[in-house]
Amino acid sequence: MAAAKIKKGDQVIVLSGKDKGKTGEVTKSMPKDGKVVVAGVNVAVRHRKPSQTNPQGGLERAEAPLHVSKVAHVTKDGKATRVRFEERDGKKVRVAVKTGEVI
Repeated sequence: MAAAKIKKGDQVIVLSGKDKGKTGEVTKSMPKDGKVVVAGVNVAVRHRKPSQTNPQGGLERAEAPLHVSKVAHVTKDGKATRVRFEERDGKKVRVAVKTGEVI
């Protein structure tokens, strides 16, 4: 399996869908499924009936996973960039294609 280009803690921008243009931090990465969860993006709302654990009930909001192809790394100026792998000082590192800086 190929190495993950987007990992937990990375700043990403959404490229397509209802949240296009929003940026956020990756809170969870699921490389086997090819999905990521981004804070404040793709928020799903569930209507919950009152129960013993949640006697109030109501609306429950949670971030749903996005496919990794719908997000891209963000450079310091706020633009999307692709990621490539390079070997620097004998270590394999992730590098932003547009700027050349190590992620």
